[in-house]
Amino acid sequence: MSDLPRKAVTRTAKLAALPLGFAGRATWGLGKRIGGRSAEIVGRELQQRTAEQLFKVLGELKGGAMKFGQALSVFESALPEEVAGPYRAALTKLQEAAPPMPTSTVHTVLAERLGEEWRELFQEFADRPSAAASIGQVHRAVWHDGRPVAVKVQYPGAGEALLSDLTQLSRFARLLGPLIPGMDVKPLITELRNRVSEELDYALEAEAQRAHAAEFDGDGDVRVPAVVHQSDQILVTEWLDGIPLAEVIADGTPEQRNRAGQLLARFLFSGPARTGLLHADPHPGNFRLLADDGPVSAWQLGVLDFGTVDRLPEGLPPTIGTALRMTLDGQAEVVYQQLCDEGFVKESIELDPEAVLEYLLPIIEPAQAEEFTFTRDWMRRQATRIGDPRSPAHQLGKQLNLPPAYLLIHRVTLSTIGVLCQLGAEVRLRDELIDWLPGFVPLDEPADEEETTELEGRVAAEEPTG
Repeated sequence: MSDLPRKAVTRTAKLAALPLGFAGRATWGLGKRIGGRSAEIVGRELQQRTAEQLFKVLGELKGGAMKFGQALSVFESALPEEVAGPYRAALTKLQEAAPPMPTSTVHTVLAERLGEEWRELFQEFADRPSAAASIGQVHRAVWHDGRPVAVKVQYPGAGEALLSDLTQLSRFARLLGPLIPGMDVKPLITELRNRVSEELDYALEAEAQRAHAAEFDGDGDVRVPAVVHQSDQILVTEWLDGIPLAEVIADGTPEQRNRAGQLLARFLFSGPARTGLLHADPHPGNFRLLADDGPVSAWQLGVLDFGTVDRLPEGLPPTIGTALRMTLDGQAEVVYQQLCDEGFVKESIELDPEAVLEYLLPIIEPAQAEEFTFTRDWMRRQATRIGDPRSPAHQLGKQLNLPPAYLLIHRVTLSTIGVLCQLGAEVRLRDELIDWLPGFVPLDEPADEEETTELEGRVAAEEPTG
């Protein structure tokens, strides 16, 4: 019924062939070098061929394979430039498009979920999809009341595909690890797999989108399309025109890049405070820069796809804000105590608080400056510092622990920073932290005295006497 390979054996065979393909291309490269071609030229050809095969397979399979590819795509700015170049084009293809399913399959799903007379719900319906993602594709249409709408249709067998792909990918996660230095790929795959049921539930997605649309209704900075209709495997929302963020990354003016970056940071931190939900899929395909006749500084950010959210009824944990502020203040002992209290440092491990502070400060540099320019070079420096096994930062980072409650927040923050670096945006990040992050206050104002005193008291109590 669909060109989406549904049988587990078919999908497993395609994915299992990837590691063999990597090995085969390595042998091909060795032969080329023996034949006299320079290592640099052969290396680049090898990276290009690897990228083409890897993301061709991920895109064709859709499902969890493509979801994983999209999650990786926001981190391409961490790659060394000689490696990032060949990968960039292949990665960005996953952010906006994938091979569509046949028109007959789309019609069958619509008839099953909306009824045999489904065409009466629309004045117009475009059979050719406008976008294709990991578990569904979007068709442009006109609702029966004249509203332009986006109709998201879930691929048949998408649930099986997601689980099968992510299980198979986890088996050779180490092989994929070098794609993103400093990042452990296996927990990313595990976390994506744990979210499968939410991703497939369009009722949950509609609920999250309605909450955001209501909260940001009339907002001058962020626009979320309203939900028009939802049923099993079908989600109809208002259509949102705009410049895809991938196009802004590729060809945007400095003003467009800066505006997009500022609004992306604003949405990341304001969303949980205003809705109790964290949009947890921040790849460029889910954002649009909405132009109007006014200056770029007045343009809005359009936000799509609420299939994956983190539910934070109290907003982001205040611990993040207070730890960030105290790190900027250089309070090594207090920060270390807080990390221990929250489970970032296991009880069986003892670290040097000053070394932990040195590890954290370069990462939070954007919060220190009044205005910070996110660049691929800055991202690469951080990835190299943390990812190089020979560096002290790498050794210390391996001893830190990420509590489950912070896992999704951590991934979303890193992903958003990755997109900001792709944009090369100049962002007043500190302003957004002051406005929206609980526990974070301007550097010229005193931190929460009660909390600081309590933490300092615990630090003093644990220091050896005499």
